[in-house]
Amino acid sequence: MNFGERELAEFAAILRHAAAAEIMPRFQRLRLEQVRRKSGPLDLVTDADEAAEAAITEALARRFPEAVIIGEEASARTPDWLERLTSARLAFVIDPLDGTANFAAGLPLFACMGAVLWEGEVVGAAIHDPVGLSTALARKGAGAWLEDREGNRRRLAVAEPVPARRMTGTVSWRFLPETQRQLVCRNLPRVAACWDYRCAGHEYRLLAGGHCHFVIFNRLMPWDHAPGWLLHREAGGFSAQFDGGPYRPHVTTGGLICAPDEASWQALHQALLQP
Repeated sequence: MNFGERELAEFAAILRHAAAAEIMPRFQRLRLEQVRRKSGPLDLVTDADEAAEAAITEALARRFPEAVIIGEEASARTPDWLERLTSARLAFVIDPLDGTANFAAGLPLFACMGAVLWEGEVVGAAIHDPVGLSTALARKGAGAWLEDREGNRRRLAVAEPVPARRMTGTVSWRFLPETQRQLVCRNLPRVAACWDYRCAGHEYRLLAGGHCHFVIFNRLMPWDHAPGWLLHREAGGFSAQFDGGPYRPHVTTGGLICAPDEASWQALHQALLQP
């Protein structure tokens, strides 16, 4: 594999630059016509999403001309994006503005993130906070860390395991199938607390930093989850899909539970997904 620490740093720098140049100047300054719906009232796209993705794509294409680059917004115009992703030697998946609904509402809770795939395997991740100016990074086999605006690093580590009744975390229940959504919502009192920030990037950062115990998602688009999945794994966590199978970036259904360890995963599965 030819994607090392230097290349990951360059990738993160591209995300940071796009966030500073295209996202933050538009924050809390969007006009009505600069916000558009996609599939529903919480599935939005703004001029900032599109401009940041274009800037990131252009910069990555210059630095890594051999790579396949799949952005969230461009994927709608690229029917064969999944095939291209699985067949590429080097690929990037990009979410230029994760938490668009928050951004459009003027809430400072959004992220610019992406993952690096080498022959279909996630090997690098970056989740940048354009407001706090820190970036969570992970590289396969090298751990996960948080880097501040001065370049100072702090290693990330997941929370210590506790019984399910003492666990806290995030549950993105709105994308679950109807019967499963009803079941999970009824079972939420079996854990200590849960929330949904409408921003997977920040939820994964909390998880990898040990500030909560779990995240649960159903819709698994790779730009939303490949970065956070690697961040969590390199911080020492365990994850699996609802059926117990491993996470795979080319699979977009089947749900995902991330927890401190396998025993915690089993406890959460029993507490929230069983009658």
